[in-house]
Amino acid sequence: MAKRRGRPLGFDRSLALQKAMEIFWRKGYEGTQLVDLTSALGINPPSFYAAFGSKLSLFYEAVDLYIATIGSKTIEALNQEDVTRKGLRAMLEGAIANATSSESGGCLMVMGVVNNHAENREAWAFLRNKRVETRELIRARIQRGIAQGDLPANADDQALAAHFLGVTQAISFQARDGASQPELFAMVESALAALPSA
Repeated sequence: MAKRRGRPLGFDRSLALQKAMEIFWRKGYEGTQLVDLTSALGINPPSFYAAFGSKLSLFYEAVDLYIATIGSKTIEALNQEDVTRKGLRAMLEGAIANATSSESGGCLMVMGVVNNHAENREAWAFLRNKRVETRELIRARIQRGIAQGDLPANADDQALAAHFLGVTQAISFQARDGASQPELFAMVESALAALPSA
C-alpha cells in the first residue's frame, strides 16, 4: 500500500501560519531552520513544501500576516488621531506595545532579516520594501498635518517620516536588547521634539 503524502488530516493552514510568524519573529529568517518550522507545525518536509512552497514563501506570508494583524495597529493609531503630534505619539506607543509583546522583543519587520547577505537578499529586500511602505504611510500623515495646519507649511515631510520610522526601528532594537517599557516610553518625548510648531 502506497504511503500517504501531503498534509496530515486536520492540518490548519491559518494556525500553522500563525505559528510560523511567531518563529520568524523570535528567531529571524536567518536563524529559522526548516526543522524549526516542521516541528512547530507538526508536518514533515514534503508536507511543508506542499503547503507553503518554500521557507522564503512562508516568510513572505508570515510578514504579511504580521502587518495585517500586529503591525497595522500602529498605522491605525497614527491615522485615528486628528492632531499629527497625537497620532505620532500613538504610533510610537503602539510600536512599544508591539516590540514588548513578544518574549524575544522587537518587531518582525525590523528584526526579521538584519544582515543583507547574498543568501538572504530576497527576504531582506522584501522587508526593506515593507519598511519603505511604512515610511510613506507616515509621510502621508505628516503631509495631512501640514495641509490641516497643525504642522507648518515648510515642514520637511520626508525627513520627519524618516525620523519617525527610525525611532520605531530603534524601539525594536532596544526592546530586543531588553529595554523596559518605561525606558522605551522615555524615547517618545525626545522623538516628538523633532516636530516643528505650527
